[in-house]
Amino acid sequence: MPRTLINLDPEDKQWLDAESRARGVSMARLVREAVHEYRVREQAADRPTLQRALNDTAGIWRQGDGLAWQQRLREEWDRRE
Repeated sequence: MPRTLINLDPEDKQWLDAESRARGVSMARLVREAVHEYRVREQAADRPTLQRALNDTAGIWRQGDGLAWQQRLREEWDRRE
């Protein structure tokens, strides 16, 4: 298992010391468990990634050539100046 050095705020370190003593486990074990629970929760949140959003929206433009449409809009912007 790789080792990792972390910096904690003094209050968090004091809490971690007390919590590890109260539970009878090492601070390293508490940190490992906390990181694991955080990772599981974040992965379960199923937030869309950029790639997923691109995949989900690919091909939905059905109004002709998208590039030509963009260029027409940009020409409008140029005319306003």
